[in-house]
Amino acid sequence: MLNLDGLEVIAVLLVMGLFIKVLEQFGMFEPVGGEDSVEDDFELSTVCHRPESMDKLQEQTKFTKKELQVLYRGFKNECPSGVVNEENFKNIYSQFFPQGDSSMYAHFLFEAFDTNKNGSVSFEDFVFGLSIILRGTINDRLNWAFNLYDLNKDGCITKEEMLDIMKSIYDMMGKYTYPTMQDDAPREHVESFFQKMDRNKDGVVTIDEFIESCKKDENIMQSMQLFDNVI
Repeated sequence: MLNLDGLEVIAVLLVMGLFIKVLEQFGMFEPVGGEDSVEDDFELSTVCHRPESMDKLQEQTKFTKKELQVLYRGFKNECPSGVVNEENFKNIYSQFFPQGDSSMYAHFLFEAFDTNKNGSVSFEDFVFGLSIILRGTINDRLNWAFNLYDLNKDGCITKEEMLDIMKSIYDMMGKYTYPTMQDDAPREHVESFFQKMDRNKDGVVTIDEFIESCKKDENIMQSMQLFDNVI
């Protein structure tokens, strides 16, 4: 069961945590033995999209070559073409949340990783985002989460945007929430979220308000540490 008490504050952690759980299910964090070069994998793969060199990816992310090797093999296993589109992304999530509808949640997460807005997520897109989630500073992680919630990318989160996020989480986790959710629960969580985050009460949450409020919340700060050293 998932206890959704305080969901309005920990939604950022659910977004990241559930994504990591899916990756673990796919074995993308399994240790890789030996000294195989991931660059050999790049050369031998018959893919539509060939990743950048390992050295360049290592420079651009906070992963070691070995960690990138683990991630690439997992990514290639699930995405042989070298890219994943939104439909594939939704199918991946639906396998692990059959009790609910994960399509909207997967859509929002896909949008966050598809930084080029070309309708596909490459290995580079994937590791850039994951590097922020797992190895970024607190500010990096909170900026990433804010960008996810700011659906129209206008620099602020509205109640409508946050309601869409909350509904997507409820839709996905519905039968496994405790206490059992009521129809108006997502909206109540949004109101609570804005009471805590909208510090100047202007009806929107800015990036500064979001980061400041999250940093003052002990539970969020403690939970952020759970993402350290995942791989």
